[in-house]
Amino acid sequence: MGDPALPSAGAAPDLVPRPGSTLWRYAGDARLLAGAGYALVLQVSHPTVGAGVGEHSNYAEDPWGRLLRTLDYSYVMVYGGPRLAAETGRRVRELHRDIKGARSDGTRYHALEPEAYAWVHATLAQAIVAGHRAFGRPMRRDTVARFYAQWRDVGRLVGVREGDLPESWDGFRAYFDAMVAERLEDNEVVQGVLKTLTRPAPPPIPGLGEGVWRVASLPLARLGALATVGVLPAQLRDRFDLDWTRAKDAEFRALCAASRSATLVMPAALRNTGPGYVRWRRRALERGDVAGPDTRARLAGAA
Repeated sequence: MGDPALPSAGAAPDLVPRPGSTLWRYAGDARLLAGAGYALVLQVSHPTVGAGVGEHSNYAEDPWGRLLRTLDYSYVMVYGGPRLAAETGRRVRELHRDIKGARSDGTRYHALEPEAYAWVHATLAQAIVAGHRAFGRPMRRDTVARFYAQWRDVGRLVGVREGDLPESWDGFRAYFDAMVAERLEDNEVVQGVLKTLTRPAPPPIPGLGEGVWRVASLPLARLGALATVGVLPAQLRDRFDLDWTRAKDAEFRALCAASRSATLVMPAALRNTGPGYVRWRRRALERGDVAGPDTRARLAGAA
């Protein structure tokens, strides 16, 4: 018996965005990678997601694998086409079925709790819209409305049901604000993610020496920390005890302005990296081989 939260095979093609659609045009901008930490912090500050990641993920040992898993999911669902998107949606749903346990206060949790499961999908929509506002091409109100409607359709492919997220972007904004005010919390995983951003592990690139990475990682760590903390709501900065000074705010605003000003000179391949990413990873994605602890070997197998 199939999962009732997932759409039928016949319905799936209508849920995948078409080439040239709003979601297709905005979801793959390379500058959105600067907001990857923002989305992850939002996710793990939900008590169920934080507990699940803390007990069942190796994000601290393999942050690049975690990034690839997120990219595999988000890019395939938008750019992979109906068959691959539907297959990946089923795999994602199934992978979460056995993620369960107890939080630090003893409360039982399960990754398929509707609120927590939908929240992860919601954070990616928020990160794309906020990322473009900060670093890329800010969307007009009507553009955001179309983007969000298409993102909700994509959510159906992974089992985010029709009523699990608000119908409109205005409703989503109220929902997001309520989640920030009432549900998100500081925890060990939040602090672990923030620490990882300031001291990123070396990527699995053959021949990359420790000394080279130590120098190269300094600006990357600075960028990641500024982009993540700068986009976070002030309420969460306070809750997570993050030091956000006027100097850091000025540096963040300068970074945003420089990034936005690059839009007109960016190559098309960077304004939308999604189709190219799926072409690069297609063989691995077809066999369901998402990034894991052995990221180096899996990257080699994706070529």
